[in-house]
Amino acid sequence: MLDKLTAASQKLGPGMRQVLVNLAWLFTDQILQMGLGLVVGLWVARYLGPAQFGLLNYALAFVSVFSSVATMGLGSIVIRDIARNPECKNETLGTAFGMQFTGGCITLLLTVTMISIFKPDEGLTRWLVGIIAAGTIFQAFEAINFWFQSQVQSKYTVLAKNSVSFFVAALRIGLVTIKAPLLAFACIRLAEVAMVGMAYVYFYQLTGNKIKDLRFSWARGKELLRESWPIMLSGLAVFLYSKTDQLMLGAMDKNVELGYYAAAVKISEVCDFLPMIISGSIFPKLANLRERNYQEYLDKFQIYCDTMMLLWLGVAIPISLLSPWIVHLLYGDKYANSAAVLAIYVWAQFGSNFGVARNTYFTIEGQLRYSLYLTVIGSFLNVGLNWWLIPKYGAFGATAATLITYFYVIILVNFLIKELRPFGKLIWRSLNLYKAASRLIGLVK
Repeated sequence: MLDKLTAASQKLGPGMRQVLVNLAWLFTDQILQMGLGLVVGLWVARYLGPAQFGLLNYALAFVSVFSSVATMGLGSIVIRDIARNPECKNETLGTAFGMQFTGGCITLLLTVTMISIFKPDEGLTRWLVGIIAAGTIFQAFEAINFWFQSQVQSKYTVLAKNSVSFFVAALRIGLVTIKAPLLAFACIRLAEVAMVGMAYVYFYQLTGNKIKDLRFSWARGKELLRESWPIMLSGLAVFLYSKTDQLMLGAMDKNVELGYYAAAVKISEVCDFLPMIISGSIFPKLANLRERNYQEYLDKFQIYCDTMMLLWLGVAIPISLLSPWIVHLLYGDKYANSAAVLAIYVWAQFGSNFGVARNTYFTIEGQLRYSLYLTVIGSFLNVGLNWWLIPKYGAFGATAATLITYFYVIILVNFLIKELRPFGKLIWRSLNLYKAASRLIGLVK
């Protein structure tokens, strides 16, 4: 068997082998992260109960809406530029770090101000939001991660994250054991983000790079911001319409409903890492291929979309059918109401799969303005649907709003706008599951 695998790997080009090795590292990372998160997260959820678990998720959702300001929309742009021109890394990474540090400070100020306006009489909620939002400042160290991604060397990212994750998991278990208050779990989240940033610095220097060589450039910052602002605003809109359901459930003081809903969402999103790691590994190669051979680039992008289609169905079908058993096993009887929500909500994962693929397409094709337009439209649509459906149907209304919004913004609109029809054709061809599977099999033969 090993001989066959070795022979098969030799048939692949060096670029594809590098992508597959990088995918293996990222997959290993996410399996470990998912395993730890699942075991410890479920333990925490059972300890907190639906009401406190719902409040914690409300705080996380509130901060996430503004998190695109912290990241400044720089990720894919910085990775693309360094992949094409590695010599610019010190100036580009240094500038990205400075911009993201500033964005984190702005995010902290925004979230604390807004939660004080929306929840003036709820001190616990304000403290939760403030502590979690402070972590966005340390996300500036993600600039170092951009370097590893651009070089398809995600093993260092994996080592950095997992060196922290095991330690933090032990701390969370300790908090449950001593019956710690809710605020303690928010503090652990802040500490985790800070420690991951320090781990990035360690591995960056261990690989022969020097932090002191990074330099900030106002001119480079203007260039990056000129291209990244649509992504940043798009990310704001994405988080707004993807978290509106949880925000509105929390704003309407339906913390128990939010607890049931959040439990279902966390299970359905358990494989969300797969589209991200596939995109992170294949993006630099697609960007380079676009410049050299357009037809081959389209062929590879078709296989990318085929993968997203089969991945969606491979996750949604079993989880939907087994939802009562899954919820009972993972969360216990207190969360039994989550099962029906999960059976429906898991089908919305096509939004994650094809949303990530389309953002990759937009970035490579220089069509990022559409990402902004569509997410703004989606945010208005989702807010309206949630406003109408949540008061009547609670968590089920939030689920329906998510499905409708994702279908319109991620799928249907590609067939309505002329410039997006090439991507729509890729999705349409992926609907032929037999041919999609055949193309994937042909890739590795």
